[in-house]
Amino acid sequence: MFPNSKATELLSVLATIDPSNQASGTATTGWISVANYHGFLAEVQTGALGTSATLDAKLQQALDSSGTGSKDITGKSITQLTQAASGSNRQVLINVKPEELDTVNGFGFVRLSVTVGVAASITSAQLIGVNPRYAPADSLNQAAVAQVV
Repeated sequence: MFPNSKATELLSVLATIDPSNQASGTATTGWISVANYHGFLAEVQTGALGTSATLDAKLQQALDSSGTGSKDITGKSITQLTQAASGSNRQVLINVKPEELDTVNGFGFVRLSVTVGVAASITSAQLIGVNPRYAPADSLNQAAVAQVV
């Protein structure tokens, strides 16, 4: 996009679901305002999925950082990964732009939701801000980012 820019000046790690052996159930990131970015990228990674396990992921939207009125963003969920169909050791990406949210009704926050079904499975996920509107992205990373080299 910008030939002299570093990737870290264009991408911010805003929220994560840290690597774990996720039990059956849903894990989510915090709610992130869409006001400061031109786009977002969610990346979900699987390690070994448990026997007969399933994995679903989606982006959701809300009216505020508390999750008021939360609902799914249309068209922003993955096709389910399964242990039986070689869903282990895979990555999935979900792109979204602020204008894809229900902004007419005031929705301006996003989060990533990852649901493991049937059996515990190795997962991790990140919600990345793309092309910040007002500052270099590396100044907007979440506090858990230990280094930018």
